Amino acid sequence: MALTTPDWLSLRGGELKPGPDGCSASVYFAGQLQYVLLGVPAKGKHACRISETINGRRIESGSVYDTALAALNGGLKDLRDHLGW
Repeated sequence: MALTTPDWLSLRGGELKPGPDGCSASVYFAGQLQYVLLGVPAKGKHACRISETINGRRIESGSVYDTALAALNGGLKDLRDHLGW
């Protein structure tokens, strides 16, 4: 299953661009890079690190997942919750 732009993001003018490594993705609004999601190792599994590109702040999450793709999808959910959407 490939990583695609979720409806909640596209309805707000956002776009998700998967990274070529399969472990990262970038979130754009109005053509400007806003967030980077990066799959990272955690407790023998995978987690997602979310960073705001404007100021370098991270959106924290303690969730771990079995695959890198699941971690990126979980990161998107965390981002959505953070944005209040």
